[in-house]
Amino acid sequence: MRAKSAKDKAHAPVLSGTSHELDPYLPDNGNLGYRISRYDLDLTYRVAANRLSATATLTATSYQQLSRFTLDLERGMRVSRVTVNHKRSRYAHRAGKIIITPAEPIPPGGAMTIVIGYSGNPKPVRSRWGEVGWEELEDGSLVGNQPNGAPSWFPCDDHPEAKAAYLITVTADSPYYVLANGVLIDKTRKSSQTTWVYEQVEPMSTYLASIQIGQYEHRRMADSPVPIYGLTTPELRDHFTRTFAPQVRMMEVFTELFGPYPFPQYTAVVTADDLDIPLEAQSFSTFGANHCDGTDQHERLIAHELAHQWFGNSVTLARWRDIWLHEGFACYAEWLWSQRSGGRSADEWARHYYARLEAAPVSVPLADPGPKQMFEDWVYKRGAITLHALRLRLGDGDFFALLHRWTDKYRYRAATTEDFIALAGTYTDDSLGDLWREWLFEPDLPAFPGPR
Repeated sequence: MRAKSAKDKAHAPVLSGTSHELDPYLPDNGNLGYRISRYDLDLTYRVAANRLSATATLTATSYQQLSRFTLDLERGMRVSRVTVNHKRSRYAHRAGKIIITPAEPIPPGGAMTIVIGYSGNPKPVRSRWGEVGWEELEDGSLVGNQPNGAPSWFPCDDHPEAKAAYLITVTADSPYYVLANGVLIDKTRKSSQTTWVYEQVEPMSTYLASIQIGQYEHRRMADSPVPIYGLTTPELRDHFTRTFAPQVRMMEVFTELFGPYPFPQYTAVVTADDLDIPLEAQSFSTFGANHCDGTDQHERLIAHELAHQWFGNSVTLARWRDIWLHEGFACYAEWLWSQRSGGRSADEWARHYYARLEAAPVSVPLADPGPKQMFEDWVYKRGAITLHALRLRLGDGDFFALLHRWTDKYRYRAATTEDFIALAGTYTDDSLGDLWREWLFEPDLPAFPGPR
């Protein structure tokens, strides 16, 4: 039975549900009792001193009586004042939390405008996955938050399901180009500083909020199907042109395979520094100079990060255990691009990585890999092969119709593995229970997939 595909239509941003639970993979991040609908971040940053002075205005609604509530903010930032609904509020800042006591309790359903003044020298959060968050470069800064680095530079409800709109204002020294999420709506130069204002209308998870600051050149690469831009240093200009040229065709192919691109534009940033891995953010991706060498050796990474705009940034996991919904889909997009661009087919890549998985068995299931392993390569590859198994079971027509429906139904929302299983079930009269059990919920590697 084939589900009816939704017609392309304009999407109004939709916020996630009114409440969420703390995530067992990151139990110290996220907060209860309210939901934030908008972040207004007004930041002044001195590059040479790595000094950030900021005011965060958070628009929120309570879903229970609040005589006290918390926000995530790392201790590297020093809070100087807090107001709730225009009244000074008592607060304490310890163990990565701001504990706020409003002057008057907030009733259930009550509106809150929370204003926090803070400053400091931002630095990455040390986590079991390495250092994440705000990071200094040789000449500038970058932000890569996944999974828990957002509190390194702004107070937030740091939970992937807690999406919100953003207005990000950054004042920095004038030689530097500043990129933030969304669309640049204003740029004003005054004396030696320039103020950049970006608006991110589509709801965004905190881990996807990002700022890139460097002495970059900005270029337009394409206007269709969406504006595509490049941001890099003059020294890498020629290498960038050759390395990132396929990005325009990738956008066309992925729009065909996955549905309309979910944001107004896309930018590829290449820093002057080398980076271990590229970094994803909503509406742009960041690569190191080592990923921009004038060859096609990094094409799969370019495809992977672009695919995250659909799978991860627009449709976002509701729980970190569901990371395969991001990385398995983006990895499979690499294989689809390889086939479409004349390289190995998706089936050839699936067989190649199946052999590697077979040689290195794991003892945990894909649907719940545990926090230590959630970014391990086997999660990416087994997730991609799981999609290949589903594709072989459904056939190309229904499989790609499913992907279109998935990115449409959960656009700007958070979703779970169970949501995907339920939606996939509407594209066949046959049970898919054995496929999900073998590939998602049991650790043992099943036989290589094939049509039944």
